[in-house]
Amino acid sequence: MKPKKKQKPTVKRKAIKIMGDTSRVITRLHLPDEKHRINKIIQRIMGLTPAPAEKLMAQIMKDFAGRHENLAHIFELHLAAVKDYLPLETMLSDVQKSLVGAYFTKEYSIESAALFNPSIVAHPDQSHLEKGAMRFIMSLRATGEGHISSIVFRSGVLDRRNKFLFDPISDFVETPDLRLDPVYKRGPFRRKIDEMGAGNDITAHILNLLPEDFTYSQLLEKFGMLRITPQFADARQKRTFEIMRWLADSNYEVSFHADHRISERVIFPVSKNESRGIEDARFVQFLNENREATYYATYTAYNGTTILPQLIETKDFITFNVLTLNGKAVKNKGLALFPRKINGSYAMLSRQDGENNHIMFSDNIHFWQTSHVIQVPESPWEFIQIGNCGSPLETDAGWIVLTHGVGPMRQYCIGAVLLDLQDPTQVIARLSEPLLAPHDSEREGYVPNVVYSCGAIIHSGELVIPYAMSDINSGIATVGVEELLGCMHTVA
Repeated sequence: MKPKKKQKPTVKRKAIKIMGDTSRVITRLHLPDEKHRINKIIQRIMGLTPAPAEKLMAQIMKDFAGRHENLAHIFELHLAAVKDYLPLETMLSDVQKSLVGAYFTKEYSIESAALFNPSIVAHPDQSHLEKGAMRFIMSLRATGEGHISSIVFRSGVLDRRNKFLFDPISDFVETPDLRLDPVYKRGPFRRKIDEMGAGNDITAHILNLLPEDFTYSQLLEKFGMLRITPQFADARQKRTFEIMRWLADSNYEVSFHADHRISERVIFPVSKNESRGIEDARFVQFLNENREATYYATYTAYNGTTILPQLIETKDFITFNVLTLNGKAVKNKGLALFPRKINGSYAMLSRQDGENNHIMFSDNIHFWQTSHVIQVPESPWEFIQIGNCGSPLETDAGWIVLTHGVGPMRQYCIGAVLLDLQDPTQVIARLSEPLLAPHDSEREGYVPNVVYSCGAIIHSGELVIPYAMSDINSGIATVGVEELLGCMHTVA
């Protein structure tokens, strides 16, 4: 008698828990909602006589300098942010300048609410490791006050037995230098404006005045020309300027200090479309035809009302380019890029309709126009919706895709399917039961009854899955790749 096929592989949960740390704080500009108050605050600061002002500044530095690197520079930046509110021809002393900067600065605890939805990739530097070990980078969604999300990182080494050895976490957190003057391509910029339904005679006029490669400052210069000498109705011009600037602000570059630990780096929302958070980054190590690696991450920008899919690009996890994703097929959450081209095209999984798993292809990584469904909810644990849990993982048998399914009581589970290696539009096998479902110890949190991942990795014959537990903290599970494949049933 033929033995019955095992329905579910053995999943090992590691004892490691990745928790948020309330002491990890960044500085942010702190302005009152009523802008007229800024001038009043400055006047009060200027009213201090030198001795009390110096004493106050000394106390501020005593209390906060040990919590941030280069606090004086931060105060300079925040002073510059309110310089237009200073009385005309005002000459501030050095102490007054620092105090103004300090009063318009606040601390923000980036991980105080949650640390979840992790993804994992191989580190760009794999030198000086023991045989069979791999250095990794893990990204996580950190959430703090106001439920604003950002991207933070952890690093470490997986030994040949998949034991995690995390690097020490820095006491400091670094927000990056922001480059607000990148170079834009006129053609793609025009296509995105048209795709947004915002293309008109004003956008055409402005773009025709710009070179093929133009800068942020050149774009603002053309706005200024039209303000001085209007050629269109004032209200239409103003609205068009807002839309074009919104698009330009959505594309930027950030850079960190190369000699700082990766755990110090945080990608915090900087553009208006991210004002309420950067959600669910799915990092993948992408190899081109020459086996050269670029790291991409898709994420969801959220402004409190609408979402905008974005793409991060980096070679070294020091400098990051942030770009809009364009096209009719990038209108929802959960985009996951394949780690290489397939038949000459980029490929990406998505969830266009909020319910089914889609796949799409493009010859340009920034533009995605069409998609089609490859998987629909079939099992009770995924009747509400399905989606991916990160980028596909390549094996000789096919592409392993971790999926998430939503079932009764809004319970999220993680499943797995296998896509054909040459034609990933074809699902060739799948698990009948969830690979991971919330344990009792994982059910309580900001969003209860959820396990979720934004990306796994294969190492030493195992699938290593960092996963979130009820949107509050994270854990790690492993499962043998061959055992996982052996438990999948063939899809007719």
